[in-house]
Amino acid sequence: MELYPIKFEPILIDKIWGGSKLKKKLGKEKASNTCGESWEISSIEGHVSEVKNGFLKGNDLNDLLEVYMADLIGEVIYEKFGNEFPLLFKFIDASDVLSIQVHPDDNLAKNRHNAYGKTEMWYVLDADKDAELIIGFKKTINKEIYLQSLNNDELTTILNTEKVKAGSSFYIPAGRVHAIGKGILLAEIQQTSDITYRIYDWNRKSKNGEERELHTDLAVDAIDYAYHKKLNIEYDVKKNDASTLVDSKYFTTNFLFLDKKIETDYSILDSFIVYMCLEGEFMVELDNGTKELIKKGESVLIPAIAEQVSLTPIIETKILEVFIKPDKLKK
Repeated sequence: MELYPIKFEPILIDKIWGGSKLKKKLGKEKASNTCGESWEISSIEGHVSEVKNGFLKGNDLNDLLEVYMADLIGEVIYEKFGNEFPLLFKFIDASDVLSIQVHPDDNLAKNRHNAYGKTEMWYVLDADKDAELIIGFKKTINKEIYLQSLNNDELTTILNTEKVKAGSSFYIPAGRVHAIGKGILLAEIQQTSDITYRIYDWNRKSKNGEERELHTDLAVDAIDYAYHKKLNIEYDVKKNDASTLVDSKYFTTNFLFLDKKIETDYSILDSFIVYMCLEGEFMVELDNGTKELIKKGESVLIPAIAEQVSLTPIIETKILEVFIKPDKLKK
């Protein structure tokens, strides 16, 4: 039987900082009122996504990769990653500020953990008034200044903050210190990696009265201490056309705002495509005639073997379109 638009059961994870927006705003009915993350598509060990539609229902993403290989994700991508899906897709609800953290790059993660690094991006779906993200430093510093600020409980005084609203988007390369602030609902796209170095947690304690583990020694060699400006991604919204947010070797992400049917030719792309529905709902149809309705808060995986894909919005619809460009992997 032919491949089709594949949806997965969301993997819902409660967090100390989680809230109720995944349920109330994105329709995650099984989410608790302390749910922090909905893993939409994942091949992380222990959190592998399970198909929820079609004849493959009940199989997990790793099963699909073993059977369909390049037909599912693309020839060049399969050659590089094998039976490991290269990206992780999440929706995150922060009703409280997250810990300040950093992720290692590919080289450091390979040497320390035999894993990939973690470069990611955020797209803000909803934000309370004056909500902000922590990203990078206010100015270029060094390891000594960082450790002095950390040890004196003054780390936040040297960190850069960014006010956000719905539609704000940020690229977070590995090595950049960051934290999601209180009152923010966002979509996150990242490399398949679950390696996080927690560097500060607001002296917060768990239900058992214990502070969560910090990873100071690991983090100091992972951090990019340089100052970076223009952190907010600037983009123009073009109705019924793609607006590029990120175009990196790890992934390309486009924003789509649709009020009429569009058709896209992916015949030379040689990559899977993931659509994350941010607002509205749409029908996706492949050139083999298979179709699926995708609603707000849902994500869908389009197999690489699909060459022509049409998207028909039921109402005005906002979508993130994500894929990997094989030519960037070769560089």
